[in-house]
Amino acid sequence: MGEIDWTKENILFIENKTPEFAESKDATKLRPKIEPWLTALFQSEHLSLLTGAGITYAVHKIATGNNPTGMSDLQFNVFADVIKKRAQVSSELAKRGGTPNIEDQLRVANEIACGLRHLDKNYLAADTPTVDQLNADIKRIMNVFISNVLVCEKNLISNEKSESAIEYLMSFLVSFTSRSATRERLNIFTTNYDRYIEFACDIAGIRLLDRFVGTLSPVFRASRQDVDMHYNPPGIRGEPRYLEGVAHISKLHGSLDWVYHNGYVRKIALPFGARKIKPYLPKTKTEDYCPVLIYPNAAKDRETSEYPYVELFRDFAAAVCRPNSTLIVYGYSFGDGHINRVIKDMLTIPSAHLVIIAFKDDGQRISNFAKKVRTSQLTVLMGSYFGDLQTLVDNYLPKPAIDRTTIKMAELLKARGISNKDEKEGNDNDEGEAK
Repeated sequence: MGEIDWTKENILFIENKTPEFAESKDATKLRPKIEPWLTALFQSEHLSLLTGAGITYAVHKIATGNNPTGMSDLQFNVFADVIKKRAQVSSELAKRGGTPNIEDQLRVANEIACGLRHLDKNYLAADTPTVDQLNADIKRIMNVFISNVLVCEKNLISNEKSESAIEYLMSFLVSFTSRSATRERLNIFTTNYDRYIEFACDIAGIRLLDRFVGTLSPVFRASRQDVDMHYNPPGIRGEPRYLEGVAHISKLHGSLDWVYHNGYVRKIALPFGARKIKPYLPKTKTEDYCPVLIYPNAAKDRETSEYPYVELFRDFAAAVCRPNSTLIVYGYSFGDGHINRVIKDMLTIPSAHLVIIAFKDDGQRISNFAKKVRTSQLTVLMGSYFGDLQTLVDNYLPKPAIDRTTIKMAELLKARGISNKDEKEGNDNDEGEAK
């Protein structure tokens, strides 16, 4: 069995071994090895793509040259020391190096607020902040965080290299969504709150299907119906065919444009890159506007059972835990235990395969996860070279349209009695005569 050397700067583990020229960074040598292998995996019976913050960082870096304002911690005004301490513990348990992010802080703050609501005021000291003060602080932090995500979206469409960044993201997604229409649709899962993927899919003409139903104010539905898109070929009735360029998408931690309003989860008409979100939020009877549904880390399974996240995680488990399933992971640092458990369950199926593409191994979480599963079911492309979005798209990701044309050309030449070998020898002779 092959073993992965996690000490190297750039790691290539493919076909259960590490090629001799893996660290050469020579695309002419590496492409014939990587691209056909990925092409074969992309045509698996069931294909899923899981993305994390890394894809937002990569695209934002191309557009602006800088990293986006990420999920770094923000300062609370009340219970600041307690929140910081407990958030650090949470980060250490998740093996993120003891550096808490905003999700850790919000989760701890929500737990404290829940405790304050159930605790009698007589048991609290006179100077203890009230639950109303803490809720106001949580709302302030949320507003700052949402503003940061909006700025991140705006930066994608307002810089000199925005067009190049969007094209790379589109090419990345098209490599997955252009699989044969007769195969099961691609399932896209993301832990990101921003809408980079949706924006790129709209421009690329990729049709996304999700749990929301409706046009003006789509409502989240719990029913799992395998909705799809078909078309009738000209002149043929009653024989609909699958439409190409269709994918299912699930945002596991919520989205910037999801709100909870009058007992329903709805999607609001928030423009991409809007300056503020408040003008687009519907008002409620008790508050100026309804809460945005972005979900702090589901550090405990019981938290995951909250609606609508339980439905999204069920979709994730149902999509990947199947025979002949391939899961491509890009930009996800394996920092969420609830997602890792599903991936680990998937790999108990011998025919399942996991492709990990990452820029770096934060906190050794990827290597620690990989050591607990069978390496024969893994493909790893990691490091500043293989994890770079531009390098990946330009050299190693399949180009489905080109592949189909190449196959048809080879079949045509074969039918005419011309093999690839004959064609190559003919070209060599032409070059010799020219000399």
